[in-house]
Amino acid sequence: MSDRHPNLLDTILDIFVPIHSDGHKFVAIGLVVTLVGFFLWDPLGWIAAGITAWICYFFRDPDRVTPLRDGLVISPADGRVSLIEKVRPPKELGLGDEERVRVSVFLSVFDVHINRAPVAGRIKRSVYIPGAFLNAALDKASEDNERRALVIETAGGAEIGVVQIAGLVARRIVTFSQEGDMVGVGQRFGLIRFGSRVDTFLPPGHGPLVAVGQRAIAGETVLADLKSSEPEREARRV
Repeated sequence: MSDRHPNLLDTILDIFVPIHSDGHKFVAIGLVVTLVGFFLWDPLGWIAAGITAWICYFFRDPDRVTPLRDGLVISPADGRVSLIEKVRPPKELGLGDEERVRVSVFLSVFDVHINRAPVAGRIKRSVYIPGAFLNAALDKASEDNERRALVIETAGGAEIGVVQIAGLVARRIVTFSQEGDMVGVGQRFGLIRFGSRVDTFLPPGHGPLVAVGQRAIAGETVLADLKSSEPEREARRV
């Protein structure tokens, strides 16, 4: 462990978060539009500059500190836990008809949109399903919306389903990993542009350690512990 304490420069640099490479082209377009805007009319240029700044903010890709203990299932997305239900997993996951706990995290346009692997293992299945663009917070979005379904199999044989769901504004699901790839827990595996939802399906018999309304941080928040017999946590808003 380092004994170095953060100084003023470190504090200032922490404000600047790297932009994911997928956003570079959008930032470049924004800069060009901003320059043209200032050339035509200053107020137009300032509007374009504000939009470009927001694009930089949207595609930010901060580092995360991921728990590494075996058995933990980590949130794949930043956002608010919007639904926790026991349901049959969607057919595209190929996980059978037995009910599993589904933890849904809703991402607003202000959340980090980089998605991270909830467990370490092999991507056993990756399926893209075209569909509608309903409000991702709605329950039926998991069946009707455009989505990408992944199954990650751990070294112990547990299968975790992860579904990236496009939302009302989102129009593109991007994946960085393919079927058959090995991923580490917390590793970036994709993103959804401009508002969305990510569902995590736990193995049968396992419950969540989060509650509806709680904020989740991709790569850091523990959704479940597959090696614990702890019951589901009760929570209240204060």
